[in-house]
Amino acid sequence: MSPCLDSPLRISSPLTASALRDLTCGKRVLLSGPVLLAREAALRRMAQEIERGKALPFTPEGAVLFHGGFTPPPPGRKIGSIGPTTSLRMDPWTCPLLRAGVKGMIGKGKRSPKIVVAIRECGAVYFGATGGAAAFLSRSVRSVYPLLFGDLGSEEPYLLEVFELPLVVAIDAEGNDLFEQGQKKFIKGTNQKQNNGW
Repeated sequence: MSPCLDSPLRISSPLTASALRDLTCGKRVLLSGPVLLAREAALRRMAQEIERGKALPFTPEGAVLFHGGFTPPPPGRKIGSIGPTTSLRMDPWTCPLLRAGVKGMIGKGKRSPKIVVAIRECGAVYFGATGGAAAFLSRSVRSVYPLLFGDLGSEEPYLLEVFELPLVVAIDAEGNDLFEQGQKKFIKGTNQKQNNGW
């Protein structure tokens, strides 16, 4: 049976070594616990703080970063729509954060070969979140707390408490890449159709 047809695995952050072993490529998960929402400006600042030997405004060990943003909350809600952004843009500042102990990242789209190697070497995972479903994803958010770096304006990082946020393991700790696997499967299927005269 395809792992995408299995029941989703319920996991919590911070991610532990035992949890990471179960997060195989293509596995659907429901994540609960603290998640740090941050984009380019915040990640750049964090990477700089690490290089300077300064403490981060969150505990990096086992932490999960969500590459994305959100809209202002409507009346009676904790947060507006929340959606993933293209994680490839975050690659320049990813390695220092992984070396500091971050074990999970959430975003959309594939990562560069360098980051796939870093994910494997650091024993981390990259989760894919569904793009275009920001209103649906926001239902998983239970609380929102601003962190430091308030001078970053709309790119200020926030700590979210989420409950059963739906994700898929796009790159696992062994470096298995769902995007590469999907591309190879598509090419194989296309070649088979051509060979069959379709």
